[in-house]
Amino acid sequence: MVFYLYSMKVISTNLGKPKTFVWNGKEEQTGIFKKPVNQALFLTTVDVTDDTVIDRVHHAGVNKACYLFGSQNYQYWKKLYPELHWNWGMFGENLTVEGLDESEIRVGDIYKLGTALVQISQPREPCYKLGVRFNNKEVIRQFVEHNKPGTYVRILEEGEVKTGDTILLQERSTNTLTTQDFYQLMFAKEKDKAVLELFMTNDSVPQYKKERMKKYL
Repeated sequence: MVFYLYSMKVISTNLGKPKTFVWNGKEEQTGIFKKPVNQALFLTTVDVTDDTVIDRVHHAGVNKACYLFGSQNYQYWKKLYPELHWNWGMFGENLTVEGLDESEIRVGDIYKLGTALVQISQPREPCYKLGVRFNNKEVIRQFVEHNKPGTYVRILEEGEVKTGDTILLQERSTNTLTTQDFYQLMFAKEKDKAVLELFMTNDSVPQYKKERMKKYL
């Protein structure tokens, strides 16, 4: 059965090449500098083919195979950083998506994305490389406060996705934890017990995330 709760559409496919920068006196590389490409992306179970992933401890892998970010958020960020040269992919997302709403998407929801089948796994947590991308470390705090982190997906069936593809919900998670709930829980000083319960009982929340939350039970 196919559900139509709200409409989502891919408006840009983005890939990155390695970029070198200096951090704390050391040269490092990052793949966060992604740009739109005029090609379909192939989603594998651990990453996006031809994309750059430097740090595979914290990026890519089963739970972070592909990153989606909502296009409607760009207006907010353009006002904060008008001096930047703006294009899709600024947040390191592989797919810029029209209509992506973190307050509606549930962790565990399954979607048809192009010819791939994907499952919502976890929100994006900003690291210092986002500060490098924006040339301002304050963006990390701002990103947390804005509460629109986008979402990673795990790939249940590998396939291609291209600009213009619609994202269709195939199976709604019975656990009501949203991507936004997940994100807020991670950064809240006082953990909401009801949300924490949903988090710990959601089969699609990565186990390593649950391990970190056990101390709040």
